[in-house]
Amino acid sequence: MASSRETRVVFGAGVVQGVVLVTFPAASTILTDPDRYDLSSTQYGLLFVPQVVTAIAASLLGATLGRRFGTKRVYLAGLAAGLVSMALLVVSALFEGDAGAFPLLLVATAFLGVGFGLTVPALNTLTAAFHPGRVASSVLVLNALLGLGTALAPVFVAIFDGLGFWWGLPVLSAALLALLLATSAGLPLRTGDEEAGRETAPAATRGIPARFWAYAGFAVLYGVCETVNGNWSQLDMTSELGASTTAAAVALTAFWGMVTVGRVLFAAVERRLPPKVTYHALPFVLAAALGLIAILPEGRGGLGILAFGLAGLGCSALLPLTIGFGQEELAGISAAVAGGVIAFYQVGYGLAAFGVGPLVDGGVALSTVYGIAALVALALGALSFVVARRPGPASLHPPPEPVG
Repeated sequence: MASSRETRVVFGAGVVQGVVLVTFPAASTILTDPDRYDLSSTQYGLLFVPQVVTAIAASLLGATLGRRFGTKRVYLAGLAAGLVSMALLVVSALFEGDAGAFPLLLVATAFLGVGFGLTVPALNTLTAAFHPGRVASSVLVLNALLGLGTALAPVFVAIFDGLGFWWGLPVLSAALLALLLATSAGLPLRTGDEEAGRETAPAATRGIPARFWAYAGFAVLYGVCETVNGNWSQLDMTSELGASTTAAAVALTAFWGMVTVGRVLFAAVERRLPPKVTYHALPFVLAAALGLIAILPEGRGGLGILAFGLAGLGCSALLPLTIGFGQEELAGISAAVAGGVIAFYQVGYGLAAFGVGPLVDGGVALSTVYGIAALVALALGALSFVVARRPGPASLHPPPEPVG
């Protein structure tokens, strides 16, 4: 049984990981500013390719590493990788405007991917192990706290940039990661299997259940929808709606803020509003928000902020519920499910993070991109009925055959 201190540290790590994860997108207007880093849309999108590749690899390896070295060590390694990423981002500020900054940023996002791919599945696994009687709701709470961190990142960037040193955010993130490393190192942070002194058989020896691919497909589509908002909202606000950089930062904060609010809300009303209902409804809320963003005319920045907030609500519970449903249904490979879902989410993240850049540089308006994303959200809604149709306990855990 986990101590209250362990639970607090894991939930606190969710907040810090959220801040770290959105540090680069939150600084998008700085990275693409001609007077600062002067990255093109394609270069900005390319920044996230190393992150996606390393995050996918780390997510897929995380379960195997966890069985061999323990979930705690995997989690600590993820924190250390995130710390290196933030340190490199701070160093890149010394080369702002020089050609040497871009390669440094690519290495920084590669370490960020390793940190994300190791830390987030480990946090989900630990949370599920600490709360076996309410896996879905506890995972929702963890991801709500992660969402809180993502909402704070653009606020911190705006504050530090206003003070004249935007790189204060990665400095703050590095300090928080160092504090987490020091605090977590002294805690047991064991899952139930580790406490019992046994290992779960590797997923590869059992084969990947066919049902997992429904979760994987959902995670890819969700990753596309979330990233179109999380990585490109500020540029859409400034280039398409003519909003100021401050209003663009508010829009990104509104998106991640409503992601957090939604996760807290749906965790709180779980008994009155079943998670399956939430899961089926939210993709259509997201599709409506993306469609609204696509048709907003120039000069309607205020409506843009509201639309991105609605998109955040639509995204809010989808990924944590996907992980929670998967861990409950495929309990025998619970850790592998968390890592696998995160890995395929990163595939969708990569498609939207990098793929949008060349489209924009090629003359495609961001409003068109958001219109396409609305169609992806509708497909997400249809797929939700395939994912959230978990069979009853009898078919998941069939009774033993009678003897004799």
